[in-house]
Amino acid sequence: MAKRGFIKGALCLVAGSIVASPSFAGGLERGGYNIDLLFEPSDYALDASGTFVMPHRKVKNAVDNPYKSPGTTPPAAIPLPASWSTSADDAESYWSPRIGGKASIGDFGDCMFDYSQPWGADLNPGIWQGSSYNIETKVKSNNYAATCRVKFEAGKGDFSIIGGAFYQEISGYKYRQVLAPAALGPAYPSLYSGIGKLDMEGDGWGWRAGIAYEIPEIAFRASLVYNSAVDHDLSGSVDLTGLPAVAGTPLAIYGGKITPVYGSVSMPDSLELKLQSGIAPDWLAFGSVKWTDWSQIQVVPFCPVGVSPCVPGASSLNTLDLFYRDGWTVSGGVGHKFNDQWSGAVSVTWDRGTSTVIGTQTDTWMLGTQLIYSPNKNIEFKIAGAVGLLTSGSSSIGGARCGTGTAICGDEAGYDFGNDVVAAISTGIKVKF
Repeated sequence: MAKRGFIKGALCLVAGSIVASPSFAGGLERGGYNIDLLFEPSDYALDASGTFVMPHRKVKNAVDNPYKSPGTTPPAAIPLPASWSTSADDAESYWSPRIGGKASIGDFGDCMFDYSQPWGADLNPGIWQGSSYNIETKVKSNNYAATCRVKFEAGKGDFSIIGGAFYQEISGYKYRQVLAPAALGPAYPSLYSGIGKLDMEGDGWGWRAGIAYEIPEIAFRASLVYNSAVDHDLSGSVDLTGLPAVAGTPLAIYGGKITPVYGSVSMPDSLELKLQSGIAPDWLAFGSVKWTDWSQIQVVPFCPVGVSPCVPGASSLNTLDLFYRDGWTVSGGVGHKFNDQWSGAVSVTWDRGTSTVIGTQTDTWMLGTQLIYSPNKNIEFKIAGAVGLLTSGSSSIGGARCGTGTAICGDEAGYDFGNDVVAAISTGIKVKF
């Protein structure tokens, strides 16, 4: 019975022990994908958690790439107002919720259903010298998944085949300066004139497959799970009502009105290896390595409905310029069961930055801790915290070529950033029987 208590205490502890750490990973990742509830040893379980992430990323030394006024010949370079700050607080705090339920199917296997928000972005630097690149960007997602496993006896433990599917929604918007206020003339005197807004939304389906092997007597588990990419057909609008319809320019068609647009993006596939094992009575070691294919997202073009093909910089009315590279996340730690009521864990996570020529996503180091209180065998209360280092870097004003054409994207502004701090706190509850 003492050994079984170790399994239910320390083994379940690991499922949430680093929940706060990956919530500031690269790309657009927020909660990511997590199927650890599938391995809960109880027949039935309900689990809910929420993570609040507080990044403190400050950008500085911003340099604007001056606008070309469409009303002059030759086009004149008109920069943003010199009074606008060259620094800004780039990132906002956000919540990452998750809720799931799991049921055993006799000794045959298990199934789980869960809701999460795997992707997101919360950037709000406001009005600054980088406003032509970004004033405010929000992306959010909803993911509804069903995952099952079939178990077979194999040697000292159980071998599992894992499969599942998920339906995913994404939506968001972005504000940025399209023309400098001075380029608009006296008819547009407001400081906030010349701002455009992109709205978008889309949905798609994905699937997952994997394998796992467990030896309950020593709390050993190894799992390898692949999550497919999710293709989203996007629809939305570009709002340029704050800009004039200038003859002889693209604004002659799109200025002063809202234009329906379309686009597409493939949210990345990922492959994750997780390992854990008991290393001493009431002690557990765990670790994971995850690869995420963020490099498939470079520039996302949005074109007016009816314009085809949709090519960045050629037929697009707006673009989301990301220029990501693949993400790698490596984590490891130890868990300990203090007594029948209390367990704890500590972990270290490294996430490789996904930004290349633009953006602020450099390497991140996180230290995470968690405590679990179990007043009885049917309920667990969890609280976790993490603190991390966001490493320094810079974003080029030169941008990069959009696809195979000659157009340049992401060249609106350049800026620097130093080492910054990110903190997170997570709470959760699990009911099992």
